[in-house]
Amino acid sequence: MHAPETYDYAVVRVVPRVERGEFINAGLVMSCERRGWLQARIELDHGRLRALWPDVDVEAVEHALSAIPRICIGGADAGPIGLLPLRARFHWLTAQRSAVIQTSPVHMGRCADLDATMERLLQRMVRT
Repeated sequence: MHAPETYDYAVVRVVPRVERGEFINAGLVMSCERRGWLQARIELDHGRLRALWPDVDVEAVEHALSAIPRICIGGADAGPIGLLPLRARFHWLTAQRSAVIQTSPVHMGRCADLDATMERLLQRMVRT
């Protein structure tokens, strides 16, 4: 067990019609700078998405969402953003934007187990 660490997180959202502001939570991005830890988990609920966006191209949305974990891992496979330092990647991922894929404001917390905290946040914020 590690000593408590400070972490930042944001909820990944799919916003079918940006002008309406309706969204479903589809995942989580979480970072602990001191531990060099940046991860994302995406769990898109197709049924909930179709309820807001009946003619959605699920494959296109999933393709866009799949970039988020790749950017967290970093490296050339994630494109130019993947080559940025960890903290810069987190800030890029959580920057405010007007697009189908967005994130919530960034929130902060403290925990001793980052993996367990991510699981708890996913359960509370993303899963139904």
